[in-house]
Amino acid sequence: MEFDFAVITDHARFLASGVGVSLLLAVLSGATSLATGFIVALLRLYGPPWLKPAVVLYIDSMRAIPVLVVLVWTFFALPIVTGLTMPPFFAALLGLTIHLAAYAAEIVRAGIESVRPGQTRAALALGMSRSQILLRIALPQAIVRMLPACGSLLSIMIKDTAIASVIAVPHAVRHDRAAGATPHFFSHEESPRARHFLSRDHHIPRARRRYPPDG
Repeated sequence: MEFDFAVITDHARFLASGVGVSLLLAVLSGATSLATGFIVALLRLYGPPWLKPAVVLYIDSMRAIPVLVVLVWTFFALPIVTGLTMPPFFAALLGLTIHLAAYAAEIVRAGIESVRPGQTRAALALGMSRSQILLRIALPQAIVRMLPACGSLLSIMIKDTAIASVIAVPHAVRHDRAAGATPHFFSHEESPRARHFLSRDHHIPRARRRYPPDG
């Protein structure tokens, strides 16, 4: 077995641009997914009764559909239905947000519902409104309990960005394949890709262990 690291050094700038795109996609999709999931969770918990079945249908459907299917729908089917054509990066951002927000919504819902009902009843007895109870009592406790699950979701989110390469997003995986298209051993292409994901993901479990959910 022969390793020729010239493949990496000769294409370092090209590979670095792919890493930059993948990191940007991971950060943006993480922020939009968590924000959207928070809103969806609040709609499921405190929204009008007529809206809750639609919210539950969205959450259950997105968690049952592979992210690859959502990305293909967003990039190829959505322009046919709406006539709106998006660049691959924004199509991937929208698809990942729609898909991962369903998981984030369940994390937020579980965190809020983990707060003991007695605390809510006591706050209502003191004259606090629902919004005050959510902001001052439920969320401060729920956020700490949600951290491990959010860390797992973030790790999944980073690895899911690799699938965006199938819709022409210039992701690190796509650039690795292009750099490895020359006649070299397979490991020349895969080794930097594996190190790339490992260097990003191995810090997340450590961060989760630093903030264990309280009892």
